[in-house]
Amino acid sequence: MQFQVILPILGILLILFSTSSLPPILVALIYQEQEISIFIYTFLLTLLLGVLLWFPFRHIKDELRAREGFLVTALFWVVLGSFGSLPFLLMESPSLSITDAMFESMSGLTTTGATILTGIEHLPRSILFYRQQLQWLGGMGIIVLAVAIIPMLGIGGMQLYRTETPGPVKDSKLTPRITETAKALWFLYVFLTAACALAYWLAGMNLFDAISHSFTTIAIGGFSTYDSSMGHFNSPMIISVAIFFMLVAGVNFALHFTAWRHKSLTHYFQDPEVKWFLAILGVVGMITVVTLYMSDTYSLSKSFRYGLFEVVSVATTTGYTSSSSFSAWPMFLPLMLFFTSFMGGCAGSTAGGMKVIRVVLIAKQGMRELRRLVHPNAVFTIKIGGRPVSPRVGEAVWGFFATYILMFVLLFLALLATGLDFTTAFSTIASCLNNLGPALGEAAFSYHSLPDAAKWILAFAMLLGRLEIFTLLVLFTPTFWRY
Repeated sequence: MQFQVILPILGILLILFSTSSLPPILVALIYQEQEISIFIYTFLLTLLLGVLLWFPFRHIKDELRAREGFLVTALFWVVLGSFGSLPFLLMESPSLSITDAMFESMSGLTTTGATILTGIEHLPRSILFYRQQLQWLGGMGIIVLAVAIIPMLGIGGMQLYRTETPGPVKDSKLTPRITETAKALWFLYVFLTAACALAYWLAGMNLFDAISHSFTTIAIGGFSTYDSSMGHFNSPMIISVAIFFMLVAGVNFALHFTAWRHKSLTHYFQDPEVKWFLAILGVVGMITVVTLYMSDTYSLSKSFRYGLFEVVSVATTTGYTSSSSFSAWPMFLPLMLFFTSFMGGCAGSTAGGMKVIRVVLIAKQGMRELRRLVHPNAVFTIKIGGRPVSPRVGEAVWGFFATYILMFVLLFLALLATGLDFTTAFSTIASCLNNLGPALGEAAFSYHSLPDAAKWILAFAMLLGRLEIFTLLVLFTPTFWRY
């Protein structure tokens, strides 16, 4: 392991991350808040450590290999999540423990959206802005991860675009150089965020709320500046804007890149994953709307508005809530939405979950096995968009699925061991592993009352889900550390 290559990279990441304290400093100045000192301390401490890690190894030019890349990726979230907790740890009211500060920071950076805070609207504006900004930075990190790191793992996600699968992107990189890819993605990410903020502002939000919520909408994070989330605004127009941009952020950013480059929307309608994504959301949305109306929960118009909003919010793992928490909805709806979050959005998006393309492939493989029972000597080929899928990709998808479920079960049992009841343990681990945020039971409104041990388990689950399982688990294998 070339630690002399890893340390300066971490140093550079910390130096870059230290600048995340500058916008909250500006917000604190605008609103004349005393929290400005918190962000100055955070900026200086993060910058100093970053320089200390980078400076001694600044002349080393060795190339980063795949193994070091996995370690840097995992350390990216662990180290930045730790330093991201400093403002939460330093603020006086509410006073947070190390566990709570780390939980809030990790939830933000992994775009999970689970929070231990209550009375959010009473927090200083600078702290609120910082929370939203954490998710925005984490969301961009996921896009770069999907393009640069995940294809190396071969776990049935982005590598599909290197096969003959129809779609605009046939390789793991959108442009010939990964640096150019990162620039293109940053441009798209910033553009979509600005468009979302403008739409929120035109829909009725004030400028601060519009910018703050655009951060967490495009990042599919779900943090809000109010306890009641989107329900605070009670606006059909704002709900509509949120639905549109959550859907946009839940689609593969490679498609956005291609649509922008070719100035055409046809690629969206040709992509099989997007078709399945919208079809599944349509079916789940229809079931939800009809159930809400037939159970007299809302009127027809409100059933459509709130039902569709919550389906998109949960399925894309954003985690916004509307008029009331979906945990209070009748019958099977809360559980159905939680299972939908396991699917998540498209590969290469900021959404969590297993990703639509993997779910579709698993379903197709299941159907193939049923046909084999009837015709045992026939040869059936799995196809996506009319093109055959490599058996290696199918095996990788099943391996990912099995590992995902195994980790869910193990972490679920670990939460039960901390004393949580069945509903709380099941919903919180599902929420955090899928990077969703909202939960049921004791954590329906806040994770604050959970035991510290449960919070650390859930923070690990957030990281595990955000890094697509294998990126983190590979670090725990003896083979990884052998030279």
